[in-house]
Amino acid sequence: MEGTNPVNKKLAAALSGGAVLVLALSGCTSSDKGNDKLDAWAKQVCDAVQPQAKKIEAANAAIQKQTSDNSTPEAVRKTDAQAFQDMSDAYKAIGDAVQKAGAPDVDNGAKKQTDAVKELDDIAASYAALQKKVDALDVKDQAKFADGLKGIATSLDQLSTSGNDALKNLEAGDVGKAMAKQASCKSASTAPSPAAS
Repeated sequence: MEGTNPVNKKLAAALSGGAVLVLALSGCTSSDKGNDKLDAWAKQVCDAVQPQAKKIEAANAAIQKQTSDNSTPEAVRKTDAQAFQDMSDAYKAIGDAVQKAGAPDVDNGAKKQTDAVKELDDIAASYAALQKKVDALDVKDQAKFADGLKGIATSLDQLSTSGNDALKNLEAGDVGKAMAKQASCKSASTAPSPAAS
């Protein structure tokens, strides 16, 4: 099993970068008085994001665990495929939640919402594509499997570094402040988010 373990570790490292996308949804702390409509919007989105953030963390953890075990290619493929499917479902659900919440009560709220939903749907589609790639890997041939995993790790790297600009834009300013007040957004974050300027 020498061949897949380093590649699998690379996959896990790339995956942990992907978790940052959800952490962006946690907002930053603020004690500003907000507007009630925006606070209600933030609560609706944060409450919907929290279970999805947990789902993404669990998928990350499953891949991390598989990389620390001396796993067979079959086990790696099964775990990774399920994790990517879960991530795809979670990002789609977050996109649906932002869509359902409507436009936030801020300047350009409708555009910010539309852009963020499109971005979340694109991320979901990317994870669904990765899941199909993992499912198609040849587990009978160790070298081919390791090569295939390498390609997936590269795609994952690109996904985790690709823009989540629309999400950042959605959460800028008053929206971020409103989200920061929500207990469910605070608990959706497992890492401190950088303070907004």
